[in-house]
Amino acid sequence: MAQPLMNEAGARPPKHRPALRLVKTQELNRDQWLSVRQGGIGSSDAAAAVGLNPYRSSLELWMDKTGRGGALPQVDPKDEASPMYWGTLLEPIVAAHYTKRTGRKVRKVNAVLQHPDFPWMLANLDREVLGDPGVQILECKTAGFNGARLWKDGVPEYVQLQVMHQLAVTGKQAADVAVLICGQELQIHRIERDESMIAQLIALEQRFWAFVESDTPPPADGSDSADLALRCLYPRDVGTVLDWSQDLEMSSVFSDLIAVRQVLDRHETLQAQLKQRIQQRMGEASRVLFETGEIRWKRSKDAQTVDAQRLQKERPEVWADYAISKPGSRRFLVQSKQAEANDD
Repeated sequence: MAQPLMNEAGARPPKHRPALRLVKTQELNRDQWLSVRQGGIGSSDAAAAVGLNPYRSSLELWMDKTGRGGALPQVDPKDEASPMYWGTLLEPIVAAHYTKRTGRKVRKVNAVLQHPDFPWMLANLDREVLGDPGVQILECKTAGFNGARLWKDGVPEYVQLQVMHQLAVTGKQAADVAVLICGQELQIHRIERDESMIAQLIALEQRFWAFVESDTPPPADGSDSADLALRCLYPRDVGTVLDWSQDLEMSSVFSDLIAVRQVLDRHETLQAQLKQRIQQRMGEASRVLFETGEIRWKRSKDAQTVDAQRLQKERPEVWADYAISKPGSRRFLVQSKQAEANDD
């Protein structure tokens, strides 16, 4: 008979209320499933909600949760170039090899789970582990060539938060993360429940959910994802002129922006000088070695392109048949009065 799970002090861990089954996923199509997910923070949303997802900002996530996600570029789940496609396709294979490696049986949980005390905390589990008191959840991952670097020191932080969210929702004690690296190496990592981390995660997620409920966008974090979200939120301007000359907060932000841009300009100039100094010494050499690294300066293959202006002038009927309209985008231009004074 299996012994009850003990913590390091030799005592049984505290019991937690099990998750509620919000809805059965077998009864949902993809659009319905996405609609259910929009009603709360799922485990895959956890890291973005607290600002620790390297691929997605809290602002982009907020757009999804407030019904503005349609303005964002959409990922086709059937696109074979998408990591999502291969992750979904390989999930059962990863789960099967986990069972083969460990001997632990697993099964799918065909339901969206809900935290018993925080209804906005949702979770979809890849698999539940059966009959092992040491682990109850299996999270299946795949990592390609670029993503593999994030796993070199163990489970990436954003995945740890995803699993800790699952443990918070379900009340379970431990989860295994099985990741297939570059299609040929299966790694298995154990993540134990951490009460202090869960408490902090819930507090941070609750703060994000308050932004959703109040329809207030969270602060942009400087990431590419936040930049994309802002461009999708505000794709065009209406010609309005705002006078913030007496707004102390935004005037301070503007001054900081000017100062940072000046520092960056100096660094870019220095970088160009150092780069050109090396290029000048290299001459026609293709590669130079240093004790701490190397530099390659090689010519790319010749490429062919279309002379668009000539085609439009000489064959306007062909140009008309193949020309496509590309939406314009807003440009963020900064002009400093101090710089103008220096120019004078």
